[in-house]
Amino acid sequence: MDGKTHNRKWGGTDLSGGMFARLVDGLEKTRHSLVEQVRNITLRSKKLDEDFFEELEETLILADVGVEATEMLVKKLRTEIHNNRVSEPDQVMAMFKKMLTEILSNHAADAASVVNAAAVADSDFPAAWMVVGVNGVGKTTTIGKLAALHAKAGKKVLLGAGDTFRAAAIDQLDIWAQRAGCEIVKHQEGSDPAAVAFDTIQAAKARKSDLVLLDTAGRLHTKVNLMEELRKVHRVVTREAVGFRTEVLLVLDATTGQNAIEQAKIFKEAVAVSGVALTKLDGTAKGGVIIAIAGILGIPIKYIGVGERPEDLREFHYGEFIEALFA
Repeated sequence: MDGKTHNRKWGGTDLSGGMFARLVDGLEKTRHSLVEQVRNITLRSKKLDEDFFEELEETLILADVGVEATEMLVKKLRTEIHNNRVSEPDQVMAMFKKMLTEILSNHAADAASVVNAAAVADSDFPAAWMVVGVNGVGKTTTIGKLAALHAKAGKKVLLGAGDTFRAAAIDQLDIWAQRAGCEIVKHQEGSDPAAVAFDTIQAAKARKSDLVLLDTAGRLHTKVNLMEELRKVHRVVTREAVGFRTEVLLVLDATTGQNAIEQAKIFKEAVAVSGVALTKLDGTAKGGVIIAIAGILGIPIKYIGVGERPEDLREFHYGEFIEALFA
């Protein structure tokens, strides 16, 4: 980061604090690959001709916005430029920022309000979240951080160790449960994941838990039999969690770029994904993938990960994100 104080406000909230600064830092690589590259095009271009739009398109694709989302953005930008009779390239950045804001706000989990875990409406609980994703995306770690976030906000959290294929996954989730001060339901390695889901929901009812976070085995999205097993777990959760607000949270690794889009498509078909946690944004220049997830797939971004610490898993607020991206 450049060391400057970022005095911004969004939704009446001051964005100049330490947490916002960490978000600015976390998006540094994506800012460079996306926003700064687009800005450079506007600065060196003398007119808004076909060369300008071709270079813009290439830049967006290289920033992992994806072909489909890039075509959508460029088409919208052409329309805006024509309708507003814009002739100078230096006027494009404000329009580009506005367009990204609109795309993310249309598929934002937070609607237009600033919220945090402590202020989530009581009507959102009790809740049962099934957390899915392929191996290596940080799924179990994300569950642990979510548990810590909501436990700190005063919620009674129960973890379900549904990744029964790896003893290490059960042990890892157990450690996170201890750190967060919450309970866990676990079976032996090799147990039926659907049975773990059933027992976890029953325990949540008996213990009056506010939030269930159910881990699942890291699925290879190309393996049909594994995805069918995931559907089975989902059916159990849907059937048993009567009175709970159920969610399917897909964990994606931002560093995988367009592969994350392919994963999202498959998981969305299999288990009706209701939200995405996008991890490892701080370690990649491929953060442009967030535009395709929201704008093309229409899946709300609910959490983003911009660091190793538990508090670096943040609830996603589109206005805050855009301000940090353009900081």
